[in-house]
Amino acid sequence: MTAFRLLLSLGLALTTSVGISSLQAKPLKVFILVGQSNMQGHAQIKTMEVMGLDPATAPLLNDLQNKDGSPVVCEDVWISSIGSSKDEKMGRLTVGFGAESQIPKIGPEFSFGIYMHKTLQEPILIIKTAWGGKSLNTDFRTPSAGPYTFNENQLENFAKQDKEVAEQQKQKDDATGVYYRLMLEHVQHVLSDIGRVYPEYDQTEGHELAGLVWFQGWNDMVDRGTYPKRDQEGGYQKYSDVMAHFIRDVRKDLSAPELPIVIGVLGVGGPTEKYTENEQRYRGIHNNFRTAMAAPASMPEFEENVTAVWTDQYWDMELKRLRTDDSKIQAELKKKAEMEGKNRAELQAMILENRSERLTKPQLELLTNGASNAEYHYLGSVKIMSQIGKGFAEAMLELMPSEKNATNH
Repeated sequence: MTAFRLLLSLGLALTTSVGISSLQAKPLKVFILVGQSNMQGHAQIKTMEVMGLDPATAPLLNDLQNKDGSPVVCEDVWISSIGSSKDEKMGRLTVGFGAESQIPKIGPEFSFGIYMHKTLQEPILIIKTAWGGKSLNTDFRTPSAGPYTFNENQLENFAKQDKEVAEQQKQKDDATGVYYRLMLEHVQHVLSDIGRVYPEYDQTEGHELAGLVWFQGWNDMVDRGTYPKRDQEGGYQKYSDVMAHFIRDVRKDLSAPELPIVIGVLGVGGPTEKYTENEQRYRGIHNNFRTAMAAPASMPEFEENVTAVWTDQYWDMELKRLRTDDSKIQAELKKKAEMEGKNRAELQAMILENRSERLTKPQLELLTNGASNAEYHYLGSVKIMSQIGKGFAEAMLELMPSEKNATNH
């Protein structure tokens, strides 16, 4: 073999064994998940199995668990989470990164990470910062939105309650932006030492902020003080305005001017056009708030890199119907039991007998095991929450420049 051929052979061998990985190396993609209790996630994994009853979600269930039924552990997806538990939780992505509980819970992060990795086929890092009961108008308010100012109705109420406006303003100023700053601090803390969270991280390849998902809203939706005209069209305009400031400021503060952002639009209760008679009183308020949440995605300055995902589409309408009907029947049986002098155990026996007579086995399983929390926490349903996380991933992939280019080619 000539010297030239020997060198060529050695070069090819080196390229095959080492060089290709270097040539194909990509910065680690980092995704930030931000919000309040529904970003934390209150879906207990005991509700996971009912997904197999629905042909639409059975394939998703197969992606969430192994063949033996145990939850998937994502080998190439790492996460650092604060706010959902007392202390920071980190490690490979699996169940248990939802709100802290004796029974493991999930939020959107679980299926989001699974489907991002399924498409990207490369390691990713998720930084999740979520605290229950926090508002955008105060807790996550960013610098460019300016200080929170009280409206006339609030000032009148302070006067009626003999409250000093200056003291109320100080309390509000002290609370304003606290959780926005905590979010930034944790993101920067993780990025300053990624190897602490993701031991296999290669500093020579670096990292890139690839996207942010925002999933919050309940505290603002029910805030009559900040939004006194919430039942009127445009009554939540302030939310849209502050959300736009959030997008501008978080991009500036993270030095990521084109950071793709997905806004998860609050969808508790499902599509408003399917609301029951008892829910009609909320329909206008819910429509107004959802429209306000989604509005920034339609602003010209954000139309290329901000999108909204309407999470009402993932609501479990069958579970909702079963629970509504069961609640009415339970009330009727309770009255009957009281008239007949039956105790609590006998009432429970009547309820179980009634269910077994009127429900099919799949319906009974869904009613019994499909929910683990209140409606405002999406029923604590893995079926709902995992669809939301997948929806966020799909929306994010459409925004990412690299994925856009891949699609175009």
